[in-house]
Amino acid sequence: MLLGAVAGCTPACDVCEEPLSGVAFFPTEIGSFVEYDVVEEEYTLGKGVMIRQYQWKEVMAERYTDPMGQPVYRIARYRRTAEGKRWTADSTVMLRLATDYAVRNENGKDYVKMVFPPLERKVWNGNLYNTGGDDSYELIRVNKPYTVGKMTFDRTATVVQQDDSTLVNRDSRVEVYAAGVGLVYRESILLQFCSSAPTCIGKAQIDFGTRRYIRFRNAGKE
Repeated sequence: MLLGAVAGCTPACDVCEEPLSGVAFFPTEIGSFVEYDVVEEEYTLGKGVMIRQYQWKEVMAERYTDPMGQPVYRIARYRRTAEGKRWTADSTVMLRLATDYAVRNENGKDYVKMVFPPLERKVWNGNLYNTGGDDSYELIRVNKPYTVGKMTFDRTATVVQQDDSTLVNRDSRVEVYAAGVGLVYRESILLQFCSSAPTCIGKAQIDFGTRRYIRFRNAGKE
């Protein structure tokens, strides 16, 4: 099948590239880093919105093998309030890569970030290795370009973790991964809308909740 696909590739085709393996979206070179701009909006009933802006830096710090023989990577996360400020240690993230999935441990919980090979409309349980209950993730726009700010990444994959909206709440969680870079965009929106009076129902008037946007700003190697 693969030989047939390659043989059928002619100059007339619009896109003629080999499919990406899943690990392409989770580069693991020790010393490589990605920097992000982070914007958080916190809504509190009767107090409006509080906005926080800062930057993250994730450095691929170490590789080791777990008792099951799988490679595990320690990612050191740093934080600063603005460009030019000093980076300070923030937290540690663990990345585990298997032949058919990638798991990140964040805040003490394992999340299946992607399953391999990355295929359009593929669905899996992101909470398979934690106790959070079933949470269906879905891959879309596999191998498509994606723009963050002024940077366009040619080959990306979007993971929709949740996309629910009702008259009373909004729950949206999306991550975009770029080949050779890793995570380039993440949004997490969890809002509760006003439902205490007929005049506010359906108006998307926020009572409380949070929005967080994480956007790629730079990458390199230390």
